[in-house]
Amino acid sequence: MKILVTGSKGQLGNEIRVLAESYPDFDFIYTDIDELDITDRSKVEDFFEANQPQIIVNCAAYTAVDKAESDETTAFLINATAVENLAKSAARIGALIVHISTDYVFDGKSYIPYNESDKTNPQSAYGRTKLAGENAVRQYASKGVILRTSWLYSAFGNNFVKTMIKYGIERDGLNVVFDQVGTPTYANDLAKVILEIIPSAFLKSGIDLFHYSNEGVASWYDFARTVIAFSGISCDIKPILTKEYPLPAPRPCFSVFNKSKIKEMYKIKIPYWSDSVKDCMQRLK
Repeated sequence: MKILVTGSKGQLGNEIRVLAESYPDFDFIYTDIDELDITDRSKVEDFFEANQPQIIVNCAAYTAVDKAESDETTAFLINATAVENLAKSAARIGALIVHISTDYVFDGKSYIPYNESDKTNPQSAYGRTKLAGENAVRQYASKGVILRTSWLYSAFGNNFVKTMIKYGIERDGLNVVFDQVGTPTYANDLAKVILEIIPSAFLKSGIDLFHYSNEGVASWYDFARTVIAFSGISCDIKPILTKEYPLPAPRPCFSVFNKSKIKEMYKIKIPYWSDSVKDCMQRLK
């Protein structure tokens, strides 16, 4: 299978690169903005015509959540228009598109883990543009998988884990919100799931939607304490309320996913969140 990975220099794209050698039957094509500008429809069409990928894993995204509040146009271009370009080109050649979405498509006001069928209600520019990307897959792709995930981190790129380590070394104490609850997701675990489900998903038509995160529930405060504990850094982590740390973009207060659908359909086992944090920390060391 020929697999195109867009946004391949990001967290998830890099984790797919790491795992690629374990999948000798897959022929990977890695692109990022330097190799393929997915916001340019004609360039996408030409690239697909020349390379004929059977699978597209779209790891590209505008993820600067706060910046998107003042730059929604750019966020929409990358998170929605580019997805439309990929979905249309994929449909033209009968390819499967795997698209990564986010917990930000929900308003976070639930107290029961979100199912795939629950009503979306994004509260931020980032959430709105990511939902528009989902809708582009539904409207234009002939077959696809939308994977919503949350609180993504990795051994690569900039993320919460690396930020906590950096600040933990530089400072004696950190204040971290405890009234936002969800589940950290290790990009390496997500990459494994994507590569495992691709062969079966390719044989199906239509669009599937799944929720995926690691198992368990945590607040950002819990997440930070776990990172600091595993790192061996001496830093005092104090819990604060969201209102004590105001940011331009509103965050969902509750982002826990019900993952029954993907577990039952693909018979996968999902690691517990803190076990995966430990694994990531060992890689970083």
